[in-house]
Amino acid sequence: IATDNHLGYLEKDRVRGDDSFRTFEEILRIAKKAEVDFVLLGGDLFHHNKPSRATRVRAAKILRTYCLGDDPIHFEIVSDQSINFPETACVNYEDPNYNIGLPIFSIHGNHDDPTGVTPPLHEMIVW
Repeated sequence: IATDNHLGYLEKDRVRGDDSFRTFEEILRIAKKAEVDFVLLGGDLFHHNKPSRATRVRAAKILRTYCLGDDPIHFEIVSDQSINFPETACVNYEDPNYNIGLPIFSIHGNHDDPTGVTPPLHEMIVW
């Protein structure tokens, strides 16, 4: 479980600009090493509700590095996925067009953009 990552916080600061990215990468590196079933993000992945392109690109790179792969998924969503995921009818790690090895489930926080202007996590991975 991780929350309040605030990717992009002070991104132009030469001293602290990488802090949020290093921390997020460390979280995913530990999760991958510990072979967790999934990661829960409790909101505020980004510091701004419309993160800069540089922040989105760095986030996508980290997500691709740790979330894509052939690692087996050892749990299943038992609810009706067509209701919970109406656009795709299934959770992304079961979509044959993705190769997810570490699923992430996330909710938005007050710094994130729930309106859909910022691409969702699953779309950022395939950039």
